[in-house]
Amino acid sequence: AYTDHLTRPPRARPDRLIADKGYPSKANRAWLRRHGIAATIPERADQITHRRRRPGRPIDFGEDQRQRYRGRNVVERCFNRLKQWRGIAMRSDKYARNYHAGLCLAATLHWLTTIL
Repeated sequence: AYTDHLTRPPRARPDRLIADKGYPSKANRAWLRRHGIAATIPERADQITHRRRRPGRPIDFGEDQRQRYRGRNVVERCFNRLKQWRGIAMRSDKYARNYHAGLCLAATLHWLTTIL
């Protein structure tokens, strides 16, 4: 039915989740595995030391995972920059269209300051 990626309906769930060290619990990883979502989540130091005492399967965090995780940093910095605008950080707009307009304005001004 849908032969082209432009005509198929959007996926209900993502192909991959990229998260920081606050979300590497077994329950989170099991839920993602159960739903067929790949995960890029680095392990915390306490989990690594716990696995040394009680050996288990280590989390695969090779070079391709590291590259994906570095890309997450760019997105985080962009969100932090946009949240410098009070209206965006507080989400105080009554209508979604006004919030979207403010977000577009902030993103445009940020883009203009980076290229000039």
